[in-house]
Amino acid sequence: MDAQHIPPDEQTPAIDPQEEAVEPAQADEAPAEPQEDPTSKALEEALKKQDEYLEMAQRARADFENYRRRNQNVRREAFDDGARSFAAALLPVLDNLERALSAAQDSPDESLKNGIEMVLRLMCDAFDKRGIKPIDRLGERFDPNLENAVLQGEPDDGQPGTVCAVLQKGYQLDGVVIRHAMVKVVPEA
Repeated sequence: MDAQHIPPDEQTPAIDPQEEAVEPAQADEAPAEPQEDPTSKALEEALKKQDEYLEMAQRARADFENYRRRNQNVRREAFDDGARSFAAALLPVLDNLERALSAAQDSPDESLKNGIEMVLRLMCDAFDKRGIKPIDRLGERFDPNLENAVLQGEPDDGQPGTVCAVLQKGYQLDGVVIRHAMVKVVPEA
């Protein structure tokens, strides 16, 4: 028999090129998972630990910087409080030196007056170097933050509401009042 004369039902089936040969899957086999490399797993864990340690180090550094800043502020405040307290303790000495100088003005002894002036100048220079400044507001408007009004003046002593006399000097250190000035104030109309 010729290949040409084979009846169509006996011919071999034509193979479709789009069809692939498929092997039947075995029912008890699961699809194959890729094998995990133990080194990649260890590397992943090490990177996680690295990030964790870096975060801990950054947090510790920030905590230390905050502690250092707070500690500096506390030290500065304690130093300034001590300086104000010490200056406040010396203010009566300064007041008495000023009184002694005014009493020595009438004295015939020039050396006594010169000695008191020198000591007073040294004391004022030391206060000035430390930043302790007198509150001198004679003729200015009364400010209760800087002064205590202890007496009331007469209307003809100056403008209403102004300081017409300073009875005791006040002092401040870096804008903080150590002692308020005691003043006499012209009354408001």
